[in-house]
Formats: sequence, structure tokens, C-alpha cells
Amino acid sequence: MSTRKNAAYNVAYRMFSVLLPLVIAPYLSRTVGTDGVGLYSKAWSISYIFCLIGMLGLNDYGVRTIAQVRDDREKLDRTFSAIWQMQLLVAGATLLGWFGYVFLATELEQKIAFSLTMMSVGCLCSFDWCLMGLGQFKQIALRNTAVKLIATACVFIFVRKAEDLWIYGLAWSLSTLLGNLSCAAALKGKVSYHPVPLKESLKHLRPCAVLFISVMAVSIYRQMDKVMVSVLAEDGITQNGLYENAEKVIYCLSGFISAIGTVMMPKVSHMWKMGEKERISRHIDRSMDLVICMVTAMAFGVAAVADRFAPLFYGEDFRYSGTLMVPLAFTLIMIGFANVIRTQVVLPQERDHIFVKSVCCGAVVNLAVNACLIPGMGSMGAVIGTLAAEMTVPVIQFIILRKELPYGRYLYHVFAYALIGGFMLLCVRGVGKLLPEETWVNLGIQTAAGIASYGILCLVYWKVAKKGLFWGD
Repeated sequence: MSTRKNAAYNVAYRMFSVLLPLVIAPYLSRTVGTDGVGLYSKAWSISYIFCLIGMLGLNDYGVRTIAQVRDDREKLDRTFSAIWQMQLLVAGATLLGWFGYVFLATELEQKIAFSLTMMSVGCLCSFDWCLMGLGQFKQIALRNTAVKLIATACVFIFVRKAEDLWIYGLAWSLSTLLGNLSCAAALKGKVSYHPVPLKESLKHLRPCAVLFISVMAVSIYRQMDKVMVSVLAEDGITQNGLYENAEKVIYCLSGFISAIGTVMMPKVSHMWKMGEKERISRHIDRSMDLVICMVTAMAFGVAAVADRFAPLFYGEDFRYSGTLMVPLAFTLIMIGFANVIRTQVVLPQERDHIFVKSVCCGAVVNLAVNACLIPGMGSMGAVIGTLAAEMTVPVIQFIILRKELPYGRYLYHVFAYALIGGFMLLCVRGVGKLLPEETWVNLGIQTAAGIASYGILCLVYWKVAKKGLFWGD
């Protein structure tokens, strides 16, 4: 399947999968309140960390490894079998650890935590890494979409009061397991399992563990911040509920970035194996231009309307979430920049140590800033910690790769689109002053003004700069 089609399927699915929780969020926020949202956020964050341990970096290592051998069926079957056997060992041990956590959790959290158990069970049969390595993004998108739609219907039907929060957790965790099982069925005819010696499986453990270090580091400043807000901040559960709903919007938008990187990594890994360096360079430059264009529009757009969007979308109790969204939005630019370098330079070339160093530095910065600021500033301290961490990652990458990559051209993209984004923000805020009433209609007018101004200025910029199409084959 072509890059365009893979990108389309993956972007559509990522958008769908992160928009669904966002669509449900207003209903859930009004049904269970800030404390309920905060309690679920803490339990889900811990469950997610266990799932990351269970997958042990396979979402990067597995995709890359399968992409490198996909043209040789014998090697493909053997590699798949060895990796899956390793996955069963690690995910099985992690599942036991999860049951231990559920047993030791407080009574308030135990019911929610137990409802999320199927997420850890799903790690035993998660084959997305194989399908992505084979370039089969359509199968992942269509099958998981159907399962998540059923889960969404269950939430609206069965979650009626604060005490039903465990049903919400069960619906989403069960959808994860069923989605994984449906994708496993999609492997039929594409790859076969044949038992291999344990020693052959364990040889994949070390490179997976190296990437796992980076995955855990990322989780520290993507998930542990919520746990730290719950524990360190005054009125921590409420503060975490506000932070969760602010971060949820940013996470939704970052799904676009991840979708492009996910499609490009197996493709560039394969091109690197074939020695197509000139073609790789062209893909990286086009990807950087496209991603920075997208994330800049998102960042400045969210910053322009967040103060009105949050109370309209989540309810008046979550007005402060809009304040948190404004600085959080600008992490999208840093995430996008770092993602292109990671998925199209670092990982395809198997230079995993660069990825590990950059995200570990980001995690250390995040923990330090959070520990200092959250006790006094609450959720805003976590926002500052996230900003510092996301800035650290591309800075470390730059220090290591500055002599190999045309960073001047990449930063020019950032500067150009930031100017356009700044003008859009002023335009949207200006329209807001003319329409002071907080209504969905006025918010829609502001959004339309932002899209029009950003789009027109981008067209002018592309014409002046004589830019062609973003995407090749």
C-alpha cells in the first residue's frame, strides 16, 4: 500500500481513536464530576504504565525489525515467532504484577483498577507492531474502529451516575483486548508462527529493553505527571481532573503527529536497508514541512480559543482547564519536531541511544520541575514541567545530530509557520472581542476565522517560497 494511503488510514484512525474519548469527555465530566475524572485518570495512568512494561518497546522495535525482513517470508516468520514468544514472557510477567497492584490498591481505586485489567491482558496478543511493519495500516484502522464504536455506545448506555465509573473503565479496556484479537486474525496468510528456541527469542530482549528505557522515560512526563498532581498538589484529585481534561485535547491533536511518524518509520527503515539515502533525505524534509505546518496551526489555534472552549465543552467546573491548555498547546510544536527526527532518522538507522538519551533527559527535567512546582502551583506546575520536558527532547537531539542534519532549514520552517500562526491567533482573538458572548456559534465563527487566515497565509507563503506538494510516493 502507498505511503499516501497508509498515512490516510493511520491519520484517520488515530484521529478517531483520540477523538472518541474527547467526544465522551463532556458527558463523563458532567456525570462523574472533577473528582471522578481525576480518580479515573490516576488509575488509567498506572494501568498504561503496566501496559508499556508489557510491550517493552515493541511498538518501535517490532515495527522496525519486521519492516527490515518483510521481503523474505522465511526470515519474516522466524523473526515474528521469536519476537512474539518474548512478548508472551514479558507481558505475562507484567500481568501478574498488575494483579498485585490491584490487590494492594485502596478500596476507592481498586474497583476502577480491576475494570482496567483487560488492557494488560491485551498485551499478550497485541500484534500492531507486526501489521505496521508489514504496512497493513488499513487492517488496524478498520478493525479497531468497529470495536471502539461499540465501546462508545456502551458508555452512553450504561454509565449513568458517578458510581458507574468502573463501567467506563471496563468498556475501554475490553475494547483494547477485542481490538487486539481482531487484528491478530488479520495476520492470517501474511505471517506464520513457528516455535523457535527460547535463546533466539531472548536475543530480542536487549534491543527491546533499550527502547523500553525511552518508552518509560516518555511515560514519566506523559503519565506520571498526573499521578504526581494527584499526590503532591493540594486538592490533588480535583487538580488532576482539570489537568486531565486540558491534556486530553493536546493528546488528541498530537495523534496526527504520531500517525504520520508511524507510517513513515517502517517505510524509511526499509529505504535505509536498501541504501536509498537521497530519497530518505527528501522524505524527511517534506515530512518536517508538513508536520510543522500542522502542529503550528494546532498550537496557536488552541491557544486562541481555549478559554472559551473548555467551559463550553466540559462544563463551567472545568473553566481552569482552558487556562492550562494555552501553554500546553505549544508542546505540539516541540513534539512534532522531535517526532520527525525520531521516526525518520534515529530509529530507522538503529541509533536508539540518541532517542534514549533525549527522552531520559526530558524525564529527569520533568520530574525535577514537577517536584518543585506542583506542591505550590498544582496543575499549572505540571504544565510547566511538561513544557520543559518536551523542549529538552529536541534540544538534546540537536546537540547530537547538528552536524548531520540541515537544522537551519528545519528551524526556518518553524519560524515561518510561527509567524503565520501568531497572525492567526491575533485574528481569532480580535474576532472574540467583537463577539464577547461565550456560545458555540461564536466559537465556530472564531475557528472559521482562524482556519481562513492560516490557510490563506500558508498559500501565499507556499507561492512565494515556490513549494511543491508535501508528499511524494
